[in-house]
Amino acid sequence: MDAAATDTAAIAVKDLVKRYKGVAAVDGISFALPTGSVTGLLGGNGAGKTTTIAMIMGLVTPTAGTVSVLGAAMPGQRYRVLHRMNFESPYVDMPMRLTVRQNLSVFAQLYGVPQAKERIAALAGELDLTEFLDRPTGKLSAGQKTRVSLAKSLLNEPEILLLDEPTASLDPDTADWVRARLERYRKETGATILLASHNMNEVERLCDRVIIMKRGRIEDDDTPDGLLARYGRQTLEDVFLDVARGRGEAREVAR
Repeated sequence: MDAAATDTAAIAVKDLVKRYKGVAAVDGISFALPTGSVTGLLGGNGAGKTTTIAMIMGLVTPTAGTVSVLGAAMPGQRYRVLHRMNFESPYVDMPMRLTVRQNLSVFAQLYGVPQAKERIAALAGELDLTEFLDRPTGKLSAGQKTRVSLAKSLLNEPEILLLDEPTASLDPDTADWVRARLERYRKETGATILLASHNMNEVERLCDRVIIMKRGRIEDDDTPDGLLARYGRQTLEDVFLDVARGRGEAREVAR
């Protein structure tokens, strides 16, 4: 990995390893994400995506290797940048007894969001949550919870946005709206986005780069068009299946 690219990257991962009881969940991966880029992180269950994101967030300490986010070494210096980052996953529940407004208010305090009430009201309007603000979060549908989680992730207008299946459980129309909102957010703020997803159409639409992981290692890393050309496929789903099932001959010959 180029040293200059690493030094100027919004996120830089170098020789990253995480082992659990001797088993490598992440096995020596390296990449650098430029500021303002949108990168898809793909892989089957157990590929190491979630562990990688957890180390980028500073929630998990690497066994070996380094992670730098906005120039801060993670996890030791995470206090320097956590207020400039955020994370969204529909699989991480907020306190169910608190109302949506209460949950968002708590997170706004944690992130030091100025004029929190106004910010929450604005996001609720944008994400069609206004009528649910005073409803207990546990009483929401899965799709409504996903929109609340997205609102939480945008509260502090993060420079780094880490997304794990951001449109899971949403109907196609709402999912399309969320993708458009993410596209607009990136254009308006210049945020760097790392997106873990199994929705290949979503990845093709949002991402300018795709990293494919398998068994803790990076199997391929290119633009969507570059992957399609090298594998001789029409869709990223077919490329993903080739990698998952070990049909990488086209890639190796091309290289």
